[in-house]
Amino acid sequence: MTKGTGNRGLRPARLALNSAVLISSGHNAWTSEIEDISATGVLVAKPDGWHGAVGEVFALDMLVCDSLDIHVEARLARVTDSQLGFAYERIPEDREAPLWNLLGGYADRLEPYSI
Repeated sequence: MTKGTGNRGLRPARLALNSAVLISSGHNAWTSEIEDISATGVLVAKPDGWHGAVGEVFALDMLVCDSLDIHVEARLARVTDSQLGFAYERIPEDREAPLWNLLGGYADRLEPYSI
């Protein structure tokens, strides 16, 4: 937290994105929608029938614009009544450039947020 900002901090900038995602772990899989994406993680709508615990690692297959498939491994960082927040655990080398290209200027920008 920066001095003089009260209850505000900085986080990687988030790009609002309405796109499909397949979340999987073992024999379990759920489809959902991406709400926003950043250089460090992704926020998705909580799918029906969801079960998973904070700290577990999931495979995320994000389909963007019908032609870009970005596959990552991500750790579940937070769960709310309507959303799941994932932090990237591993991005395959061949998916890094497509992800950074998608993020554009959001990839290395910070934005304020309230705690």
